Amino acid sequence: MDTTSLGDTVDIARAARLAGVSSRTLRHYDQVGLLSPAWTGDDGRRHYGRPELLRLQHILVLRELGASLDTIGAIVDAEDPAVTVAHLRDHLTGLTAERDRYARLAATVARTIDSLEKGRTMTNEEILDGFEHTKYEPEARERWGDQAVDTSNERWASLGKEGQQRHLDTHREIVEALGAAIRVGFAPDSAEVQEIVAKHYAWVSLFWTPNAETYRGLTQMYVDDERFRRNYDEVAPGAAALLRDAADLYAESQL
Repeated sequence: MDTTSLGDTVDIARAARLAGVSSRTLRHYDQVGLLSPAWTGDDGRRHYGRPELLRLQHILVLRELGASLDTIGAIVDAEDPAVTVAHLRDHLTGLTAERDRYARLAATVARTIDSLEKGRTMTNEEILDGFEHTKYEPEARERWGDQAVDTSNERWASLGKEGQQRHLDTHREIVEALGAAIRVGFAPDSAEVQEIVAKHYAWVSLFWTPNAETYRGLTQMYVDDERFRRNYDEVAPGAAALLRDAADLYAESQL
C-alpha cells in the first residue's frame, strides 16, 4: 500500500502516548467503529493521521465529560455542521464548569498554604471546598444501577466531613502503597500486595459490597478507563494493573 498520499501519520503506540491512553483503548475504539485508523500496515499496526487525531480529541473530551461510547459515536458521526457546533458548545460549557471547579480547588490549596504558614485555622468546609463527589454519578447509575448509587450516596453523607476526609486519606494510602509495591517489585500474589487489596476491598465495601465478579469488574475498569487508571498510575505506572491482577486472586480466594 502506498501511504505517501496520506500525509504525516503516527502509529498506534505514538498516538496512544500523545493522547495518554492505552493502545488497547485505540484498538477497542476501532473494533466498535468509533475510531478507524487512516491505514493499517501489513504487520497489522494501525496508523493515524490528522483527521483521526482530531476525531480522537473529540472522543476523549466526551469521555472526560462522562458520555457513554454509544453517545459519543452518535455525536462524532453527526454530518450536520450545525449539530456538531451545538455539541461543541455543550462540551465548552462542560469544560468551562470543570475549569471553574479547578479554580476553586486551586483557591482551596492556596488558602491551605496560607493557613499553614500563618497559623490560621481553617474550617472543615474551607478545607474541602471545591471537591465534587458526584461528577461520575450519571455514569455510575448507568453502570451499577440506581439502588447501589443511592445507597453509596447515603453512606457517604452519613460519614460527615471528618469521616469523608478519613475515607479520602485511606484511598490515598492505598494508591501510595500500590506505587511502593510496583517500585519494590512485589508480585500480585505476594502477602504485601494481597494486604493492600484487602484494604482496598474494605474501602470499597464501606459504600457497596461487591462479590467476586463485580470486584473483578471494578478493578478491570480501573485499568480500562483512563480517568481511573491515571488516578492509580500517577504514583507508579502499572499500579492499576497490579491492583487488578491482585484483586483477581483475592476474589478467587476470599470472595
